[in-house]
Amino acid sequence: MELGQKPVGTLLWQYALPAIVATAATSLYNIIDRAFIGQVVGADAIAGLGITFPFMNLSAAFGAAVGVGASTCISVKLGQRDYATANHLLGNTVTLNLIVGVLFMVVCLAFLDPILRFFGASDATLPYARDFMQVILLGNIITHMYFGMNAVLRAAGKPRHAMYAVLFTVGMNILLVIAFVWWLRWGIRGAALATVTSQSMALCWQMWIFSDKRELLHLHRGIYRLKARLVRNIISIGISPFLMQSTSCVIVIAMNNQFVRYGGDMGVGAYSIANSMVMVFFMFVMGITQGMQPIVGYNYGAEKYDRMLRCLWLAITAATLILLVGWTVSMLFTKQIARIFTTDPELIELSARGLVFDMLVFPVVGSQAVITNFFQCIGKVRISIFLSLSRQLFMLLPLAFILPLFWQLDGVWMAMPISDFLAFSTTIPILVWYLRKLKSLPSST
Repeated sequence: MELGQKPVGTLLWQYALPAIVATAATSLYNIIDRAFIGQVVGADAIAGLGITFPFMNLSAAFGAAVGVGASTCISVKLGQRDYATANHLLGNTVTLNLIVGVLFMVVCLAFLDPILRFFGASDATLPYARDFMQVILLGNIITHMYFGMNAVLRAAGKPRHAMYAVLFTVGMNILLVIAFVWWLRWGIRGAALATVTSQSMALCWQMWIFSDKRELLHLHRGIYRLKARLVRNIISIGISPFLMQSTSCVIVIAMNNQFVRYGGDMGVGAYSIANSMVMVFFMFVMGITQGMQPIVGYNYGAEKYDRMLRCLWLAITAATLILLVGWTVSMLFTKQIARIFTTDPELIELSARGLVFDMLVFPVVGSQAVITNFFQCIGKVRISIFLSLSRQLFMLLPLAFILPLFWQLDGVWMAMPISDFLAFSTTIPILVWYLRKLKSLPSST
């Protein structure tokens, strides 16, 4: 395959560019979605949307446990030319997504209001959060399957197809948000319905691609029954992104409650706006990590370690430069960014101030994300899990409760850049240690 032969820089560009375009489009949709909700429905609605972030993170955590775990396993098996196992991994991915999607939907719908209260919803924001999540959860099976199949498309050497699926989803999403929220005035429920509908249409196209028997990876009878060995392999690798996303859920719950405590519903709204801007640029980094995943996984499986490391260094450089641009833009245009989401003067001031804190050490976040993903791609699960948890669970969470005791609302904001820098300082020595260990291994380059 080209993953083991083409120049690494060309491959990373070839695989990362579609992922970057797709994630950039997703960021654009998120901005438009939140802007419509904030401008049309109101400040309480965007605060209510912020309350749903933990739910979205938790759903993404279960999706990542299957989708990322399966796509990494498939990349390694393709590198080893074990095509039969790769196809069984595809079938098991479909089955696992169905099971996980149904269970998550049923449990969360049964306890929706108590969960949202626990996440930080007030009497004013609860109706908006409930309306949004009821629709999202009813379409949860579709969301899990959509993201899972897109990850497998990249692993199967079809990054452009994965990009097309996301671009279609985003484009259709924007059109439906305009129709449902702006024209029909269905409010926040209309935004959720637009998301589920567009993902359903994209999923149909993905399944059509994998139904083509001429493809190396394709859906056929005999691959859907769960095999314990394959499920263990998927989960063992997927546990790292699962813990990262589920930890994000815990962190957002804690942060929402801290922002409510020290800044009220407006504090939660400001956090939602600042977080949206952070994700605009971080989604580019996610595109790079998605692009590097099949390259690193394949070459690790083929024992071509020199190629694997070249991909790592290129990804770190690109991620750092992207977040440096994000830092510059955010520092220069804080209030202009906040006005995209709301016309409320108090919310604009809070969001602008919060964005400055959130972005203080933003450029170093890229390398930490790439290195964590690198260890995940090569199956070093324990290292990846530790790095995933270090920034959020071990650093951000304690700081979010300690610093506000001295600086109130500013203390909650300050916890984020301090934890980012501490996580970066932890990641670099671990990478250096692993690279020294890797030098003793023979390479098949």
